[in-house]
Amino acid sequence: MSKWSNHCVAVMPLVFGFFLSTVLFTGAIAANHHRPKHPGIGRDATPAEVRAWDIDVRPDFKGLPIGTGSVAQGQLVWEGKCESCHGTFGESNAVFTPIIGGTTQQDIVRGRVAGLRDEKNQRTTLMRVATVSTLWDFIHRAMPWKAPRSLSVDETYAVLAFLLNLADIVPSDFVLSNINISEVQEKMPNRNGMTLQHGLWSVSGKPDVNNVACMQNCPTSARITSFLPDKVRNANGNLLNQHRTYGPYQGVDTSKAPLPNLPSNDQDPKILDTLETVKQ
Repeated sequence: MSKWSNHCVAVMPLVFGFFLSTVLFTGAIAANHHRPKHPGIGRDATPAEVRAWDIDVRPDFKGLPIGTGSVAQGQLVWEGKCESCHGTFGESNAVFTPIIGGTTQQDIVRGRVAGLRDEKNQRTTLMRVATVSTLWDFIHRAMPWKAPRSLSVDETYAVLAFLLNLADIVPSDFVLSNINISEVQEKMPNRNGMTLQHGLWSVSGKPDVNNVACMQNCPTSARITSFLPDKVRNANGNLLNQHRTYGPYQGVDTSKAPLPNLPSNDQDPKILDTLETVKQ
């Protein structure tokens, strides 16, 4: 055997040992990197899971997905999935507050809705909202009411285009997209109506209310001060069946008589029994 062969035979165990130690060391680093901070309690979200929840759209349109939708396409989606709650022209006031109405061409030019100054006017969505991204985000995130997040990206663009047309913000042949939505923002009727001069904008900001929290001898009962009139209580069917089956707020069972008052600890037991019977 040559000297070169003897040299290779002698060196190979060293090379293999170095390679093995490197692999083990690298694996240890990787294992430590993926080791959860709190072993046995959950795990890190995967990139796919983060993308699935990271769907918010900011006023500067960061997060807005690529897509398009025409007014005509939006009308078809609207008639099939939105009209039953919001009306043919977004004007219904039976289930939800109207979306369309109360804005003028002068408002679009000024960017400030004059009708908001009159307390007698009912506030519609287009009268109040300042950013078109808010509309896109809410429609995509929460609509339709009974099947939230079931609209595709293009359907969301289309429905929003239809609403913008109803409000005379865009023409009937308009095609809304992620490219031209910033141009639409410049035509929003109340785009200049948003203010940052309030306590909620900053942690150190001054609150807009001066109520003092009750810390002792606080009231234990509540009095019902608003209710649905009998003639409209069940006019559109049982509201309990028209609300989502999850979340903190459930629909009122309008097939039954309303409670005369909310139960409290200091009420007469007979009254509590009566209220419980009504609730059942």
